[in-house]
Amino acid sequence: MTLTVAARVRVPATSANLGPGYDSFGLALALYDVFDAEPAETWRVELVGEGEGILSTGEDNLVVRAMRRVFAEVGYSGAAIVRCDNGIPVGRGLGSSAAAIVGGLLLGDIIAGVGLAPERIFELASELEGHPDNVAAAIFGGFTMCWRDGGVPRMVRIEPGGGLAAVVAVSEASLSTVEAREALPDSVPHADAAFSAGRAGLLSAGITLGRGDLITTGLSDRLHEPYREHLMPDIAATRSALISAGATGAVLSGAGPTVLGLLAAESDEAALRLAGEVVDRVGALPGRQTFAFSVDRDGAEVH
Repeated sequence: MTLTVAARVRVPATSANLGPGYDSFGLALALYDVFDAEPAETWRVELVGEGEGILSTGEDNLVVRAMRRVFAEVGYSGAAIVRCDNGIPVGRGLGSSAAAIVGGLLLGDIIAGVGLAPERIFELASELEGHPDNVAAAIFGGFTMCWRDGGVPRMVRIEPGGGLAAVVAVSEASLSTVEAREALPDSVPHADAAFSAGRAGLLSAGITLGRGDLITTGLSDRLHEPYREHLMPDIAATRSALISAGATGAVLSGAGPTVLGLLAAESDEAALRLAGEVVDRVGALPGRQTFAFSVDRDGAEVH
């Protein structure tokens, strides 16, 4: 299909939770989905790359659903031809659904000619996703922290201090967020909650200040990871392999099954070199592929 592009957006992958920041922390990574659209009389979707042959190309496609949410918001009646060029693996804990939602909202906003504020895009994205951590990082880039105030999603973006990069060990198997959430208990021991609160503070301080020592200590969790490990039997070995190879620490990316390690240095370029060295030292992990990515500091972009 040849598409005359009326709107094009690029949205980064995201890693949520980062260990102790459950349903709060998000980090944007330099791995992208690109979405194109042009107005049309009926909906049509073409999809290539990650998720091809798996994701829907009908009107229930997540990009289309997000576009239609904007159209309903602003009273625009119309449809579009949509092309999704996906670089983000699906169902691996790297924010593929958040990218689709953010991409669809931005496409819909452009085609409807409205110019919604980024804060409203964030609210709509949180509504569609069900939680704000991934969509915040996808929209604004860098490191984000989210919370709810009277049921309304809020966020703050923090520019990582110094250089930061990630090593991701992507599993060949997928894991649904629903299944991962169902593994969580209704409550956790007070001591575990206190532990994770302290580690979340250390991690956010480490990322903000560019302190690798604080990041190392902060990348530890007792709120959700221990309850999910039985769904991914190789998690402990993968985490250990990344740390032994030089990562400052390693945690589940989102709900998993991807494992993410962080590297801090004086610049993003230096951190990415270190991450690449970790990938080389780790070598082949059974059932996984390992990659090094910079942190995306810009978030979703309209082209």
